Amino acid sequence: MKNRLFQHTGQLVLFLLKRDRFVIPIWIMGILFFTYSVAAVFPDLYQTAEERQSIAATMNNPAIIAMVGPGYGLDNYTPGAMMAHQMLLFTAIAAAIMSILLVTRHLRADEEEGRIELIRSFPVGRLANISASFIVLAFVNVALALIIGFGLAVMKIESMDLEGSLLYGAAIGAGGFIFTGLTAIFNQLTQNARSALGLSFSALGGFYLLRALGDIDQSGLSWFSPFGYVTGTKVYVENDWLPIFAAAGIGLFFAAAAFYLQSIRDLDTGFLPAGKGRKKANKTLLSPIGLTFRLQRTGFICWTAGMFILGISYGAVLGDLESFFQDVDLMKNMLVPVEGYTLTEQFLPMLLSVMAMMGTIPVLMSVLKLAGEEKKGRAENIYSLAISRNRYLWSHIFLALISALFMLLAMAIGLWFAAAAVMEEPFQLSTIFKGAFAFLPALLLMISISVLLVGISAKYGALTWIYLLYSFIVVYLGNLLQFPDWMSKLSPYGYIPQIPVESMDYPAAIMMTIIAALIMVTGTFFYNKRDISG
Repeated sequence: MKNRLFQHTGQLVLFLLKRDRFVIPIWIMGILFFTYSVAAVFPDLYQTAEERQSIAATMNNPAIIAMVGPGYGLDNYTPGAMMAHQMLLFTAIAAAIMSILLVTRHLRADEEEGRIELIRSFPVGRLANISASFIVLAFVNVALALIIGFGLAVMKIESMDLEGSLLYGAAIGAGGFIFTGLTAIFNQLTQNARSALGLSFSALGGFYLLRALGDIDQSGLSWFSPFGYVTGTKVYVENDWLPIFAAAGIGLFFAAAAFYLQSIRDLDTGFLPAGKGRKKANKTLLSPIGLTFRLQRTGFICWTAGMFILGISYGAVLGDLESFFQDVDLMKNMLVPVEGYTLTEQFLPMLLSVMAMMGTIPVLMSVLKLAGEEKKGRAENIYSLAISRNRYLWSHIFLALISALFMLLAMAIGLWFAAAAVMEEPFQLSTIFKGAFAFLPALLLMISISVLLVGISAKYGALTWIYLLYSFIVVYLGNLLQFPDWMSKLSPYGYIPQIPVESMDYPAAIMMTIIAALIMVTGTFFYNKRDISG
């Protein structure tokens, strides 16, 4: 009987690998490119021990710890220690996102679209699909760990030995494996892919914040987060393998729980109860904008609350920056002094840019929801009514615009609220608002690009995420990697002034808004001309 539960798992593994023959290599190549390019740049950026110790002196402060984790080996900041400290956590987050998306694609999304029911009409075991998904994700994460590990070792960079490089890769793979199991559990609890993704990404954000709080106060909270095990490996410094084994155990525990829930769950059901809903539909559902908001209401509320919490978490560390750096003479070698502005004021634009790019995620999801509805055949049901394409398309665009305003507002209020509590001379609320809403034209351009891609074809909408990732790399890491200035100018975020250090560039903001409007109109034109996929 047990063997029948897993019957034809091998065939499903081959099927999933063939189906994802383009998706998986793109993820792996993207993470590898990010890892190897950064590793190759560090030795050239900081060629002497003195230069490396200069950067090390700026790393042991609450803001940096909250963002990248605790620094190990700061007393001897080798290229390896620098690489592990500044890049390991972000790369592990990328692997976690990859695992979340692939697991949900294989489990709840396939079940929601009827593929699992079709597969089970054949003599296939009840647990075959989830087993195949785990095997594929385990293979992907292990392959990613090994390729990264051996690749870094082959580069022959000072202090990046084979053991440390393999541990670096293993930490990334372990993070992905934990979220593979956790996402599989959420796929059993919920009744649709949207809810599963919402819970998974909420967990990822929550664990990141939990790790940040634990690392700042050294209270041990970090060990309740998967990312605490990633940074706890102390790669290239002490090379502690114990967190990897602990992470593997946690991942296996999550996997066992997911298998058990799958074994007792009926197809197309979830363990979290679904609301019965109203006996009579709300009148707002009679309009496209009302229906669109209802479908995205939960995600909108969760993301708004999440941005507010993110603003609080970043604002809470601003009070310690000046006191930490006031006795550090090496800061003159690290920052170009801006007369009349404190270090905290110079640090604020970077925090705002990171939060603004994170706030772009739900904004894009509002537009890309249109492509998702089209792929699932639901858009045809809408168009069978007396509703024009323009009304339905612009209902998603309008909600994306509202979402952009609320994300910026939530992060600004959260940042100001926490900063006012911890800073002796807090920022004015108007300063925070100017810095946050300076990113509004960039968000408008991102919305317009997603509209254009969806207008050309529903399958092209996902390319917007690649562009957002590119923007994050060139804006956040551009100075560190010494990218040429034109690379940041290929992103709309590269044109945003560094408020309060710089003044608001109203002509540039107006021009970006006009360009965004033109691109939206072009996307609307293409959407009205093309066929709707069913």
